[in-house]
Amino acid sequence: MAKESILQVRMDAEVKEQAELLCKRLGTTFVEGVRMFAKQSIAENAMPFMLRLADTKPGMRIGAAKGEFHIPYDIDCCNDEIEPLFWGGE
Repeated sequence: MAKESILQVRMDAEVKEQAELLCKRLGTTFVEGVRMFAKQSIAENAMPFMLRLADTKPGMRIGAAKGEFHIPYDIDCCNDEIEPLFWGGE
């Protein structure tokens, strides 16, 4: 058996509770979720999610993920360019 070590992390109690509830709904535990995060980070040689600064430009917000996703003002600017991808160049 591999040697184990203990990881202690301080976090807001509400964040911890929400993470534990999410993991439970996903059929796992928060502790196992942390292990999965570490293993996936190693496998990808990176964080298993995209790190970025929040967009400072105002725009229409989609209700998902508390505004992490947004629709840019010029969303239709590339329609002509990408249409052939969906309709086979017609």
